[in-house]
Amino acid sequence: MAEDLEKYYQDLYEREKEKNEQLAYRLSASQREVEDLTRKLDKIKGSIFWKLAKPARVVINYCIATKNRILCHGNPKGIAHKLLSKYREKKAIRIHGTGSFPSVAEREKEETTVFPKDVTFSILVPLYNTPERFLREMIESVTAQTYGKWELCLADGSDDAHDFVGRICQEYRQKDSRIKYQKLAKNEGISGNTNECYKMATGNYIALFDHDDLLHPCVLFAYMQAICEKDADYIYCDEATFKGNSINHMITLHFKPDFAPDNLLANNYICHFSVFSRELLESGELFRSQFDGSQDHDMILRLTAKAKHIVHVPRILYYWRSHKGSVASSIDAKTYAIDAAKGAVADHLTRLGYRNFEIESTRAFATIFRIKYELTSRPLVSIIIPNKDHVDDLSRCVESIINLSTYDNYEIVIVENNSETAEIRTYYEEISRHPRVQVVEYKGDFNYSKINNFGVQYAKGEYLLLLNNDTEVITPDWMEELLMYAMRKDVGVVGAKLYYPDKTIQHAGIVIGLGAHRTAGHTHYRIPEANVGYMGRLCYAQDVTAVTGACMMVSKALYEELGGLDESFTVALNDVDFCLRVREKGFLNIFTPFAELYHYESKSRGSDKKDERALRYQQESDRFRVKWADALAKGDPYYNPNFSLDHSDFTVNWKKPKQ
Repeated sequence: MAEDLEKYYQDLYEREKEKNEQLAYRLSASQREVEDLTRKLDKIKGSIFWKLAKPARVVINYCIATKNRILCHGNPKGIAHKLLSKYREKKAIRIHGTGSFPSVAEREKEETTVFPKDVTFSILVPLYNTPERFLREMIESVTAQTYGKWELCLADGSDDAHDFVGRICQEYRQKDSRIKYQKLAKNEGISGNTNECYKMATGNYIALFDHDDLLHPCVLFAYMQAICEKDADYIYCDEATFKGNSINHMITLHFKPDFAPDNLLANNYICHFSVFSRELLESGELFRSQFDGSQDHDMILRLTAKAKHIVHVPRILYYWRSHKGSVASSIDAKTYAIDAAKGAVADHLTRLGYRNFEIESTRAFATIFRIKYELTSRPLVSIIIPNKDHVDDLSRCVESIINLSTYDNYEIVIVENNSETAEIRTYYEEISRHPRVQVVEYKGDFNYSKINNFGVQYAKGEYLLLLNNDTEVITPDWMEELLMYAMRKDVGVVGAKLYYPDKTIQHAGIVIGLGAHRTAGHTHYRIPEANVGYMGRLCYAQDVTAVTGACMMVSKALYEELGGLDESFTVALNDVDFCLRVREKGFLNIFTPFAELYHYESKSRGSDKKDERALRYQQESDRFRVKWADALAKGDPYYNPNFSLDHSDFTVNWKKPKQ
């Protein structure tokens, strides 16, 4: 022991000595650079140009001093934020507001385009006491469409005090025969009024449009492209919420993922602008009145479950007006919508065959839901933990599982890999006495994939939980949360929400193509725990392309069917590769924020970005990009192409989207 300590301190001394020599060299080089710059500056100050430019320098210095006084007496962060907001506002207007509207030439091109399919869009708009300005703008956003085969079906349930609604509709109807109008004998609510609109419809595609919102001039043209090119039978787009009387006053840009059934259960992320084939309607009933307030959520759940080709158009093509009393301004304007939405989700889950589930609003948002599925059985879960030395990390991990977990049918398989300390051997002897724990030894060089595949050979469980040794359980029901998704027939892999010790996020789902290497990256990386994420994404279970292998549950049958982790990925990207193979088999991968753990990331082997590991990471990144070239080219389906691939916080890239 004494000899080991002496060697340790001798090695430490040599390393520190080398560092000091390097620092001394850098200091000497910096001093020479300062001397050289000083000579150059003196030469500039002695020049005629410098003397002639003195008046300009006085003015510039005054401006700088004035700016500094403003920043000192004001709030620098606030001022910077305002400047950035102004910049983004201008960019948003140019890219997603009126600046994105077609030019004369673009309009002419779209208006004269001949499509191979004959499609008429029936746009359904239920009216009720619609303000005149809103009504006129809504109608004119339809008549301005570059695709001309549409009909606007208006069912008016307005009271007598708002009889101008009918007069305005008749005014536009006389100018354009594609506009249909019916005055209802009584207001039948939004569901009843919309169903009356549907009775007027003759088109083969149905579009749902709110009476106070606006359409982008190219939305029907873009949807027609989706129908012809992708045989779409259900289509939706991205949308912007705006305030006041101009769509350029945008307050929210909602860039959505492609179709994600679990996201849709948690919240109606699709919302506007829903267009679908008439064939999807099983009867003449479009909306069901028992779900008024969330009738669209109910309808979207029903129709997307039947649709064969759901297409998301990743462009802002719908403008949702926020005003007093609208849902866009505040959910408090329609609090009954919350109960209606829960009812719609419950009805949908029942249709899918689920029983004894719970639906509750999340703490952050009343309209975002957490679903708790009943565990129909309690299968054995085998927790596979690779380990080398680091007894403190391993013991903390194992003890948190044993002491905190409420799920009681599990085993722990610790895969020992070339440990060198006596302490870890002693710990192995002690922990092996626990009836749930076994230690097996893998003697090969470190290869994360091989080690896990080796450990799985000893697993007796029906489900596997790959877990890093530097994790620590936070939520006691973490295993139940992961298991209730893993037991679903349509789900392959399930991942948890992982935090660094400072409670910033380490893992909340993985996006392919994200990051400097354009391979894969964590979303919401280093975001504080309290942050709800982009559009509340940190608040609900959702479909993702991949999750980290640091905490990943999958059925043993599926794991073995796929051959386990790809052993050519020794350290990095083996988890993402596995998840992509799972998706190729037709399964969903899910991230749930309700299973929480700490992750003291990569302490036992170090970061992949240091030393020779950087080279290995680059090699594995290259291999990954070749293997998954097609998937990377298409982009992550759950990460909108309007987001930057350089940032993990859903930063908009502010580039004009592809038409």
